[in-house]
Amino acid sequence: MEASHCYDDPQIRHLNHPQPAESVGSTPASLKLPSHAPYLLLGGGTASFAAARSIRARDPGAKVLIVTDEPDLPYMRPPLSKELWFSDDPSVTETLRFKQWNGKERSIYFQPPSFYINPEELDSVENGGVAVLTGKKVVHMDVRGNKVKLDDDTEISYDKCLIATGGVPRNLQVIERAGEEVMKRTTLFRKIEDFRSLDKVSRNVKSITIIGGGFLGSELACALGRRSTESDLEVIQMFPEKGNMGKVLPEYLSNWTTEKVKKEGVKVLSEALVKSVTYKDDKLEIHLKDGRLVKTDHIVTAVGLEPNVDLAKSGGLEVDSDFGGYRVNAELQARSNIWVAGDAACFYDIRLGRRRVEHHDHAVVSGRLAGENMTGANKPYWHQSMFWSDLGPDVGYEAIGIVDSSLPTVGVFAKATAKDTPKAATEESGTGIRSESETEDTATSAVASVTPAPVVENKDDYGKGVIFYLRDKVVVGIILWNVFNRMPVARKIIKDGEEHADLNEVAKLFNIHED
Repeated sequence: MEASHCYDDPQIRHLNHPQPAESVGSTPASLKLPSHAPYLLLGGGTASFAAARSIRARDPGAKVLIVTDEPDLPYMRPPLSKELWFSDDPSVTETLRFKQWNGKERSIYFQPPSFYINPEELDSVENGGVAVLTGKKVVHMDVRGNKVKLDDDTEISYDKCLIATGGVPRNLQVIERAGEEVMKRTTLFRKIEDFRSLDKVSRNVKSITIIGGGFLGSELACALGRRSTESDLEVIQMFPEKGNMGKVLPEYLSNWTTEKVKKEGVKVLSEALVKSVTYKDDKLEIHLKDGRLVKTDHIVTAVGLEPNVDLAKSGGLEVDSDFGGYRVNAELQARSNIWVAGDAACFYDIRLGRRRVEHHDHAVVSGRLAGENMTGANKPYWHQSMFWSDLGPDVGYEAIGIVDSSLPTVGVFAKATAKDTPKAATEESGTGIRSESETEDTATSAVASVTPAPVVENKDDYGKGVIFYLRDKVVVGIILWNVFNRMPVARKIIKDGEEHADLNEVAKLFNIHED
């Protein structure tokens, strides 16, 4: 999976980078695009790449065309808010290589350019392959005619089509209405370009304010906070909840996490609702509804994702009114030749009902399943995807199912040891991106540890533990807090869907009381 610098391959350089002015017209215009793709994947992210890989695994001669409006080949997003910020390589924004917490280095690109074939060759290539068309947007879908139209009026027909268009970062309306001076000092964080520009901003301004207390906001706050100790950058994080991850974690854990983020050098403002933003005397002024005023140089909004459903209208596809995203069945199918995966899919989970999930591992799992079903597998979605978040190398958690702080929760905690950190866990397992759909372990039978549970003396020391989320007395979600490589156990508990009289007993399955 190692990828070299993706801009060094002459074969695709002209696809990824606009040519200098004198040759405009020659290269792009003469680029003969395939008019037909047996497998057409819309979107160039993780779900699309996972689908391409699984299509090729089941149909080795398959010809797959990925169309993406980004200038880059398929890459993974998590490192953009995690490991890349902790790199000591001054050229990291160019190389996009990062060290995993275990010290191994890799690129954020799934594959080097040499893995892909040229779109022009897709028709003629004997054993098939995967081609990527960068910088092109699909603007219209003709479902009856099995074809799509690109923004340059090119038409491409398909036999099977996957929509994996992901989502667009939401902005706050008060910022959108605040005018150009405010907008140009605001970053919506999602792509490689956003990482590059925020990296540059963080080296050139005195103060950055992150709005949003969820995963992305908290990860970026910790990453920038860590950087602020070396320079005198002020990092502020504000959100409407009482604590970081307030929508996900039970209140006591959310408060604990907030303290952790503060220790990383971040000024945290909770219960902060933004009333207006103005630009005055070279500063952004953020006015909160309770009268507080924050002056800063740059804003990062991390307030969620709007699933990209632009093709719903022309394609006559149904959008879910509760969750957003394209409604698909348990096999991720929207219409007879159309599947949807990743952030844009509102799917039917045969255990937990209708859902939409915005995480790397779900993109891998749903992309792979869609690819299998596009090649005739007819498999329903049952493999619960997990997600993880690290607040730096020493606090991390992994979660599965429905984790929503409005549900009743039961937490069982133990004292942590030095090896209960994301860094130690990846050193031991040798994998960096903690998506265990890469490794595919399944729990056969969980063996409970018989060690009696020690009493946690310091009540506020949530070293490591398991938090169960309940709906009608059944566990529908689990967070493993600084407990690693136990996801198959959690997956089995949710899959079984039984009522449990004593969750302390269930917690023993995770062996959290061993040293």
